Amino acid sequence: MAATALVWQPQDGGLSEICALLEQQISPSSVVDKSQIWKQLQHFSQFPDFNNYLVFILVRAEGKSVEVRQAAGLLLKNNLRGAYPSMSQENQKYIKSELLPCLGAVDRNIRTTVGTIISVIVHIEGVSGWPELLPALVTCLDSNDLNHMDGAMDALSKICEDIPHVLDSEVPGLAERPINIFLPRLYQFFQSPHASLRKLALGSVNQYIIIMPAALYHSMDKYLQGLFVLANDPVAEVRKLVCAAFVHLTEVIPSSIEPHLRNVMEYMLQVNKDPDEDVALEACEFWSAYCDAQLPPENLKELLPRLIPVLLSNMAYADDDESLLDAEEDESQPDRDQDLKPRFHTSRLHGSDDFDDDDDDSFNVWNLRKCSAAAIDVLSNVFGDEILPALMPLIQAKLSTSGDEAWKEREAAVLALGAIAEGCINGLYPHLSEIVAFLLPLLDDKFPLIRSISCWTLSRFGKYLIQESGNPKGYEQFEKVLMGLLHRLLDTNKRVQEAACSAFATLEEDAAEELVPHLGVILQHLMCAFGKYQRRNLRIVYDAIGTLADSVREELNKPAYLEILMPPLVAKWQQLSNSDKDLFPLLECFTSISQALGVGFVPFAQPVFQRCMDIIQLQQLAKVDPASAGAQYDREFIVCSLDLLSGLAEGLGSGIESLVSQSNLRDVLLKCCMDEAPDVRQSAFALMGDLARVFPVYLQPRLLEFLEIASKQLTANLIRENLSVANNACWAIGELAVKVRQEVSPIVTNVVSSLGLILQHGEDVNKSLVENSAITLGRLAWIRPDLVAAHMEHFMKPWCTALSMVRDDIEKEDAFRGLCAVVKVNPSGGVSSLVFICKAIASWNEIRSEDVQNEVSQVLNGYKHMLGNSWTECFSALDPPVKERLARYQA
Repeated sequence: MAATALVWQPQDGGLSEICALLEQQISPSSVVDKSQIWKQLQHFSQFPDFNNYLVFILVRAEGKSVEVRQAAGLLLKNNLRGAYPSMSQENQKYIKSELLPCLGAVDRNIRTTVGTIISVIVHIEGVSGWPELLPALVTCLDSNDLNHMDGAMDALSKICEDIPHVLDSEVPGLAERPINIFLPRLYQFFQSPHASLRKLALGSVNQYIIIMPAALYHSMDKYLQGLFVLANDPVAEVRKLVCAAFVHLTEVIPSSIEPHLRNVMEYMLQVNKDPDEDVALEACEFWSAYCDAQLPPENLKELLPRLIPVLLSNMAYADDDESLLDAEEDESQPDRDQDLKPRFHTSRLHGSDDFDDDDDDSFNVWNLRKCSAAAIDVLSNVFGDEILPALMPLIQAKLSTSGDEAWKEREAAVLALGAIAEGCINGLYPHLSEIVAFLLPLLDDKFPLIRSISCWTLSRFGKYLIQESGNPKGYEQFEKVLMGLLHRLLDTNKRVQEAACSAFATLEEDAAEELVPHLGVILQHLMCAFGKYQRRNLRIVYDAIGTLADSVREELNKPAYLEILMPPLVAKWQQLSNSDKDLFPLLECFTSISQALGVGFVPFAQPVFQRCMDIIQLQQLAKVDPASAGAQYDREFIVCSLDLLSGLAEGLGSGIESLVSQSNLRDVLLKCCMDEAPDVRQSAFALMGDLARVFPVYLQPRLLEFLEIASKQLTANLIRENLSVANNACWAIGELAVKVRQEVSPIVTNVVSSLGLILQHGEDVNKSLVENSAITLGRLAWIRPDLVAAHMEHFMKPWCTALSMVRDDIEKEDAFRGLCAVVKVNPSGGVSSLVFICKAIASWNEIRSEDVQNEVSQVLNGYKHMLGNSWTECFSALDPPVKERLARYQA
């Protein structure tokens, strides 16, 4: 027994072997085979006390270099993440007991490594699993010894950053929550003479703004006093944290700063000019946060004449901005791999598209220039034309500067014009033709960044130009902008190509059918760009071609246009392998083209269909056996291919039959509907619904399986990533139901109860899912009113509310057939919701289908006879516009 109480000791041989490996691992020499060393270290990891050696080296190997000791610590941290829970208690205890005395190590690198390991252990077992930790931290913080205070503060700051809630929880054996013990000490450190302690303490408290524990809420005055003390700290990182604190407080609990609002705003204005760009950037975030928090706008309005010049001067490129280097890149220089940003395909979605779709800026480094432009954009949306008197003279002055050295000023002025294009359009509209006339020559400026920003700014005014294209002068300007952007597509500078192509895609969306007379010249320019662009910009051309197809639809289906468009795309299609990621944007592009061309896509349909099938099956194999597939699994191939198949179904209609009838698409699709990845399921159910519309008989052999899998998506935990899946599954069930009629019966009861729940909690899900639920519920009610009517009282009110939001179309007609059918089966079940039924009926502008109109009329008159005097009461309680609309049905 006595033997187990002995403290663990390393063996000299093992110790020196591990130290030697660590020395080789960190050596810069290229002779050393790092993968072999890694393998040996992994081999040692299998010994139960390997991590004891690592902590021993970190804490006690005084004779070794700090770099070796740190390497041991970092390896220990990574090992503990996976292995800690399965380690023996003795070894866990040994490691923890060695770490605590080292909090005050003389070398800061050792202290910070110890702090990182402590936060990893706390992450795994909380503070209750390590009763010695909190007292040790408190002792160090109160010690007045800089090394001990700094080490404890470092560990504490990492706990606050990674797992803040552990300090705001009850701990067995402690009279109060740990945050109550630490917060007063952190406030005290705000006044420390040591910058490192001020910074760590403030950073730690800032982590709690989001979760706002009672301790912080009740000591808010003390916190704010501390922030004002640190506001002009000589250390930039501390000032940056002060700004971050004010921004987060404004976002999370704006009432806390309201008593001090003027002081905070004055301070933020002052530090928005801080010589340190990171501090100025953090301060600049405040203006958007202020507007979002709906704090009193008049306070901000008074500040505008002083704030706007600061924002505008911060919009000029900084001398060290990476974009200045990028701007030098000529098209002859090949793209590097790091130039290719990761791309994200958005799976197909049926319904009102109200999911967040953040446009992603092509150069994603957030900096003071972009933040200032975003602030001007937000201010222009809040104050509209009221910002113009402070802003326009400055923009005009900057635009009129001449000389090469002032190009950044001119560029910033063009950026500002683009930023206010939407918010201040009322004030700018009378001057639109002058603004455009001024911007057009800048498309040929000698400075590439002026050419690129002018493309963007012109695209921001695009939709207003199109409104003016009805008059000859407006149309002439629209044509000039169109041609100006097309010429810039063929610029030799990569950055300008990118800006022109993105701007042109925006113009396409706004202009739609206005583009038709220019289709020939547009296609020639796009395909010329397609031939000369490098890989990164090629993706944007695909996007512009796809957007063009979406905008002009069947107008594209003319032999002369297809002759320009299709051969280069088909050549590229044949050149890329089934596992080449450059296929993604091409698949997306073909999806738009196939939908636009409809039957015009028939000549290309067979090879495209077969290739999609091959890609999906290759990926399904790669998922289980990458070696025999000869490719690594990447589900985006499946998602893009499913979406292109949906595009084919939509474009070819029943013509899809010749492609799918001999294929194994049905089994492949069913497998995709059961995939664990939400985006694969989302696209699979979109295709299921598209096939249901145009060729339902194909799904027949496995119909019930499709229906059951789709209905399961509606009961799933409807967190954000599953919402879109549920949305498409719900839509697909409705599409299938109207085609196969009675064959949906087995799933009706379950689906109706799920849809009822979704409608009752409509505020927790998105608009699209609510609308699709209302329509599918109606379609099922139309087919099996007997099964639906029994439950109607549970969901009648939210169902009618949702139906009144759906736009007039054939889907809404189907839903109302169902509404009328259930009311006929169970009229008393609708009495308590009669006002809601009336409002839903009144939401129609016009019911085109005569039989639906008759059904609706019968329902209203049925209630009128059934209720007698109560009907008059109910009718008089309705709003006048509702009564007026119901009068059409002789009710």
